[in-house]
Amino acid sequence: MKASDVVKALDMTIMNRRTNAATIHHSDRGLQYCSSEYQEKLNANGMTPSMTDGYDCYQNALAERVNGILKNEFLLYQCNTMKELMELVKESISIYNDLRPHMSLGMKTPSEVHEKASRDYLLAS
Repeated sequence: MKASDVVKALDMTIMNRRTNAATIHHSDRGLQYCSSEYQEKLNANGMTPSMTDGYDCYQNALAERVNGILKNEFLLYQCNTMKELMELVKESISIYNDLRPHMSLGMKTPSEVHEKASRDYLLAS
């Protein structure tokens, strides 16, 4: 990916931005995000850059996994409105947390694991 590609994506974000609130833009340390063109665009639009520490590829692992699941398993069609997209993401998160068993959790859902931990904590108190 070239710096000009991520600058185009940033331009689209800036054009569609619905707030003037302070914004922190987090990314990895890919060369395109470190480029002066990209950094200048962030600064010119009041966006504070934030990057992962060092070059540890595992720092982004969770975010990459969640984004991959959203893109490849849930967002399978083009949304026509922001409201439709927000509803689809909300539904996807609910399915992921409440209905989808995870191998890493002994084939339980995250909600089941959290509920059990809460019950155990209350019983121990």
